[in-house]
Amino acid sequence: MATTVAEQAAAPIGPAAHKRRGGRRVRGDWLGVVPFFAYVLVFMGLPLYEVLHGAFTNAHGGLTFSNFSATFDYAQYPAAFKSSIILSVWTAAVGAVFGTWLAAAVLTTSPRNPLRRIVSSASGVFAYFGGVPLAFFFIASLGTTGMVTLFLKNQLGIDLYAHGFTITSVFGIGLAYCYFQVPLMVILITPALEGLRPQWREAVQSLGGSQWSYLRHVALPVLAPSFLASLLVLFGNSFAAYATALALVNGTVSLVPSQIQATLNGNVLVGQTGVGLALGVEMIVVIAVVMVLYGAVQMWARRWQQ
Repeated sequence: MATTVAEQAAAPIGPAAHKRRGGRRVRGDWLGVVPFFAYVLVFMGLPLYEVLHGAFTNAHGGLTFSNFSATFDYAQYPAAFKSSIILSVWTAAVGAVFGTWLAAAVLTTSPRNPLRRIVSSASGVFAYFGGVPLAFFFIASLGTTGMVTLFLKNQLGIDLYAHGFTITSVFGIGLAYCYFQVPLMVILITPALEGLRPQWREAVQSLGGSQWSYLRHVALPVLAPSFLASLLVLFGNSFAAYATALALVNGTVSLVPSQIQATLNGNVLVGQTGVGLALGVEMIVVIAVVMVLYGAVQMWARRWQQ
């Protein structure tokens, strides 16, 4: 059959033409993400390279592991890791428990209740509120002459500092960290809580089960993967926090970030920059382990949901 004019006009629009157009479209898509990759390379890739290179290099530019051995030779560095891990564990646990409780309490209200929007918006702000403003907030509230401290002392006869409390301690830093750990947990756990279907509770009740039965056999198993994953995120968030602790206690509490800052500035030992970079690599290893565990929990959650 002879080819018509319409078919001849449509002939160039074949697989080859689609491939060429698709190729141009793919290249265009990649060009769109070039600024992002450039940003990641400059502000994450190059600093990471400098940290790794400096940690494994001696003063003469040769390969060495002495910087890492030095982090175990001086007592302040293992003590800093111990304090950071303890601080991260208990602030993650407190943030996870109270954040889950707050999110669950808010979700029990009516969807039209403005409390939901208020808590959601406030959590998005407070989860990233830290550094000098947060330190000033806690000093003004719980410092030796803070408003809360004076109120408890003058009105209720409770002297916090007479009972050993001090804001310049691991516990004081932990209270400040909970200020952003709790709202971060609200953000992380809310989608999992919203995934609990009301029909599941009704099914348990129709079978004669109690509220505890529903929590034990349905709600807790469903929420467990998301809760553990969020707990790991809170741990990493607390472990890597730096500005709030530095502004609050000015390095008087031995934490890994403060030890890195002191070492790089020469406040501990002169010429020990490599030791500070080695501490940074060890922090990266801890965070990497947390992320691997996070990925394992996420895979477990997906497999369980299937």
